[in-house]
Amino acid sequence: MADIKEFGERLIGNLEQVIVGKRHSLELVVIGLLCQGHILIEDVPGVGKTMLARSLAKSLDCSFNRIQFTPDMLPSDVTGVSIYNQQKREFEFRPGPVMGQIVLADEVNRATPKTQAALLEAMQEHHVTAAGVCYKLSEPFFVFATQNPIEMEGTYPLPEAQLDRFMFNVFIDYLSEDDEVAVVRQTT
Repeated sequence: MADIKEFGERLIGNLEQVIVGKRHSLELVVIGLLCQGHILIEDVPGVGKTMLARSLAKSLDCSFNRIQFTPDMLPSDVTGVSIYNQQKREFEFRPGPVMGQIVLADEVNRATPKTQAALLEAMQEHHVTAAGVCYKLSEPFFVFATQNPIEMEGTYPLPEAQLDRFMFNVFIDYLSEDDEVAVVRQTT
């Protein structure tokens, strides 16, 4: 147990080098990772959601994939698709972006419910099915999904019944004035 706590503290310390002044949010993310849960971040643009996901992947030496959800996406844009190879005369599976270890599902509420369901199924079952074949997802498999709480017109917010796929709903919010000064000093 002490090893897990020490690992979590080191990971949080590493993330704090990039994400300043958000220890509580980082703790929730690391707890979610260690408990094999997923995280939903509902927050305004520009608070470091993508940077957090990338930094976590880099800290763990894991693959990182980002899915930018849009209304015209299909479920196969998330899971992958089988393409016919004329030379080999057989279908080949081309994995989708959900087939990574750390996956950022950005603005998941912009996609249709059917496309959202493809992601949510992968999160729940830890596999995707394409053309009747089941493909197991990598370990670890950790999803950061984001919903932008502003400009909700024309979106498909996740219903309460689907929010159970997420261990935590994390809010990062803007930095305090002191933390902004620390970031400026750190980057100049």
